[in-house]
Amino acid sequence: MLKVGEPIPGFTLMSDKAGEVSTEKLLGTRYVIFVYPKDDTFGWTVEATEFRDRIPEFQKLGVAVYGLSADDLESHNKFSEKHQLNFPLLADLDHQWIDQAGLRGEQEWNGKKFIGIFRTTLVVGPDGRLEHLWEKVKFQNHAEEVLTTLKQ
Repeated sequence: MLKVGEPIPGFTLMSDKAGEVSTEKLLGTRYVIFVYPKDDTFGWTVEATEFRDRIPEFQKLGVAVYGLSADDLESHNKFSEKHQLNFPLLADLDHQWIDQAGLRGEQEWNGKKFIGIFRTTLVVGPDGRLEHLWEKVKFQNHAEEVLTTLKQ
């Protein structure tokens, strides 16, 4: 599992808006990655639109925002267009980075157990190290929570 102060695992992933995105290309910048289970689900839609509406505030702080799931680019494009998202969505189709980061495992919903992606948000510093980590994210007002942390 990820730990604050440690480098995040490296990745090179395709996105719906920014082409190829990699930890190597992001070195020297501060950014947010929020990991979510699936495009166009209720919780993710609430979270994504709250981030969308707050993007100008993130930009004023010089912080890029990325969503990340195992959905493909076609799904990301449809979801992004439907909700007019103004930040890139990264596709980790084979769960390689998600698993390397420890962000997938056994979960339970309505009494059924399954392997799923943990709703998690990361703030990564310019040095590629994890500055802040939210696990088991509550999707409502999460963008505000992240902004408040970034402003401290």
